[in-house]
Amino acid sequence: MRIGTGFLLAILSGLLWGILAIAIAGISLTLISGLPSAPVISAGAVAGAVSAAIIMLRSPNLRTNGLYLAAFIGAIIAMLGFSFAAPFTEPFTSAPVAQAIAIAIIAGAITLANRACLDGIEGGILTRYKIDVVIVRVLRGFGFVFFTVIVVLPFYVMLMTSLKSQQSLFQNPLDLSVDFSQGSESLFNSYIELFTKFNFGRFLLISTIVSVCTVLITLAFSIPGAYAVARLRFPGQNILSKSVLLIYLVPMIVLVIPLYSVFSQVGLRNSILGLLIVYPATTVPVALYMLQGYFRGLPVELEEAGLMDGLGRLGVIWKITLPLALPALASVSLYVFMIAWNEFLFAFMFLDDPNIFTLSRGVVSLNSSEVPRQHLMAGAVVATIPILVVFLWFERFLVQGLTSGSVKG
Repeated sequence: MRIGTGFLLAILSGLLWGILAIAIAGISLTLISGLPSAPVISAGAVAGAVSAAIIMLRSPNLRTNGLYLAAFIGAIIAMLGFSFAAPFTEPFTSAPVAQAIAIAIIAGAITLANRACLDGIEGGILTRYKIDVVIVRVLRGFGFVFFTVIVVLPFYVMLMTSLKSQQSLFQNPLDLSVDFSQGSESLFNSYIELFTKFNFGRFLLISTIVSVCTVLITLAFSIPGAYAVARLRFPGQNILSKSVLLIYLVPMIVLVIPLYSVFSQVGLRNSILGLLIVYPATTVPVALYMLQGYFRGLPVELEEAGLMDGLGRLGVIWKITLPLALPALASVSLYVFMIAWNEFLFAFMFLDDPNIFTLSRGVVSLNSSEVPRQHLMAGAVVATIPILVVFLWFERFLVQGLTSGSVKG
């Protein structure tokens, strides 16, 4: 084996994956066991480099599972040896099972990552194409892992904190493990108190009503508007179609103060009706913009055939255009629903009566010294789970609706 750019890239890949793996494992070990462990980053880097070097000992067509097993074992030995058997700065006698599992996971993750990034790569001089392939693989994998952790970690902390008791949080705030032996009533006590003491069932109902009504009002205005911009010819059509999103150039914080003043004078502040006026005003432009692109992609011949068969323009929209545009309508509905469900600024400024709080406004009402922290986290979970389920269920419509109409022809 010749040492060239391939071998050097492999070492760099191993260093990166080793640092990332031991950092993530250290954070996870702290949250699961409660031990204030600080990972020895250099030990992870050395383990990654050793694993990559072992893999590169053979050419790509001679790499077997035994070689990858040797890389796995080599990573463990290098990690323990470089850190003096304390890769998390804690003695191995402290939570030995958790540390052993973490070390095995680190070594396995490093080996699998190096195997994926170095597949088909030899240790000698590489062509420019293969160098680019390794770099793209490493950056793509690193980006995927990094942003996955950034997204998942807050959800994990939020969920685990909501299942803890006030006493356990005071004893060790870093320990986010869950004791399932305490029984379901104690485990879900925060959620039970949310709905029995803090009126969260009503918050859910109000948010659902506001979000659904916002979707219906938005569609009622955006469908005819988008169809007119896409199909009808009138002066200023191009200017209107291109300037429909200009409202988003104005920050909402700039609009909320004058709207607060006006709504207070006309009696619409502290009412659901006030929200049902403001929310569609902020969602109609983006809905109109999304729908007009889809309507332009529909064959105009179908609508002309409908007109020739005696249908009016409204009949053509109802019987031909809308059935064909169901993916776009589902996409727009989901997008608008999420905006209305998660909206906080106007709800915070306009609503003072707890009986008409939306869910986001209700969660903020828990942020006080009188309410335990686990109740606040439980409220955040309750606010997140429904919209997450709805998004995952309708994701295919969202992707299809966003991409439809983006290409002419």
